[in-house]
Amino acid sequence: MANHSYLYLSSAIVSICGIVYQVLYGAAGSYLFGDSVFFYCMTIGLFLMFMGVGAAFSEYIKHSLMNRFVQTEYLIAILGGFSVLGLFFCMSYYGVNVAQMYLYIVISVTGFLTGIELPILIRKAQSMGEEIGRSTARVLFFDYAGSLIGAVGFALLLRPTLGLIKTAFFVACINILVALIIAFVFKHELKRPKLHQFSGVLITIVLIFGFLYGEGMAFKFEQKLYADPIVYHEKTKYQKIILTKNPGDTRLYLDGQLQFSESDEYRYHEALVHVPMALAESHQNVLILGGGDGIVAREVLKYKGVKKITLVDLDQKMTNLAKTHPELTRINNNSLHNEKVNIINDGAFHYLMTNENFFDVIIVDLPDPNNEALNKLYTREFYSLVRNHLLPGGYTSIQSTSPIFATEAFWTINKTVKSTGLKAKSYHLDVPSFGNWGFTLASRDEINLDNIDIPVETQYLTNDIVPTLFKFGKDADSTIVREGKTFDIPVNSLNRPVLMGLYNQAWKYY
Repeated sequence: MANHSYLYLSSAIVSICGIVYQVLYGAAGSYLFGDSVFFYCMTIGLFLMFMGVGAAFSEYIKHSLMNRFVQTEYLIAILGGFSVLGLFFCMSYYGVNVAQMYLYIVISVTGFLTGIELPILIRKAQSMGEEIGRSTARVLFFDYAGSLIGAVGFALLLRPTLGLIKTAFFVACINILVALIIAFVFKHELKRPKLHQFSGVLITIVLIFGFLYGEGMAFKFEQKLYADPIVYHEKTKYQKIILTKNPGDTRLYLDGQLQFSESDEYRYHEALVHVPMALAESHQNVLILGGGDGIVAREVLKYKGVKKITLVDLDQKMTNLAKTHPELTRINNNSLHNEKVNIINDGAFHYLMTNENFFDVIIVDLPDPNNEALNKLYTREFYSLVRNHLLPGGYTSIQSTSPIFATEAFWTINKTVKSTGLKAKSYHLDVPSFGNWGFTLASRDEINLDNIDIPVETQYLTNDIVPTLFKFGKDADSTIVREGKTFDIPVNSLNRPVLMGLYNQAWKYY
């Protein structure tokens, strides 16, 4: 292979690595901090801007082009390889603000170093006799073609197969491979070529060590984020599942958010389930959206009139875990093995769009709307689908985050439900592990709580308590005053996803 062919091949591989780092950083930021649109925009913007800075800086590299290229690749490999592991370390030991600043610095420096590389390759091709138009066109062609390969490869192969940490080290090894090939092919142009070659081999060994043991180190870092020992962890296609356990208190976390604490989960689930179940005219056919841990199903199964429960949860690994893990089956009373329960692993939005069944009660137990995928399940369009599947005399209850910590988000959910034509009332209670938590109750009919009767055994909820749950103090009611102005509660929709911003801003300092 002619030497200039190595240059064009290197430009393609460098581009593949560069685009993988971009999407990798965006994915890591989205996972740890939420709001994936924001973090992908920040990643792309910072990366491309600093690529421009790097390209401008490359003008000052007048001599030893291959020397500088190899050194730049080494720096990218070290920075990129340890990037995600370092992010987990910062998040675990120093908190969100430091972790975000670390990520922005890594993005900027990686972009800067990547920007240096392509001009060096173009100028080297020119020095070898290639015309400037041809050398630029060919390098850029391989650069753009490599970008497509990198983006598709990350989405379809690397992230699902290796995960974030191993992907970072794997791509870094590719950077080192390119550098080593150049270091051998152009060794006559390098100062101290054996030192460069030895350095590349040494860095490769370190990166392989990181590939093999990095996830174990990250697990130890992540343990710092949880008060109790982690007894189960898995990164599925859709989310990261963490189970922690202390005597008398097993806890489930999804993507770092607490889903339940065994010590007080009955308060949350009794309020979510028994209020709509007690008011509905019938209990024969119940739909649960979310609730993959099986605890909502446990409460619904207390009603003798229930003939069928359809549980729709996107993540099959979550529902399988709830059916098999001894801690979860103990807590949910093996509810997902009950013959009345039909588990469908599908997205809630897609299920409602494609299914024509009607239900007496619909219980929406979904994670909070901290990203675009979840925000979609809190929109007017989604609640319209819920309404269209609700039988006359039926009720739906929706977990709606905290009216104390996220007041604007809480009442936005209420108004969004009402915008579909449903009658809606909000209610709340104290759950020690969560704080004050809220729900939205909705029906086609007017909601009357005067004669509510809960006919099943509960640990917390009583007929007398239920009406009090619908009363709010001045600091949590729907009249929200901020800086002397009354907050105009919006409607959340697919076109205007305002809820996610309100939610993330409210929880930013908690």
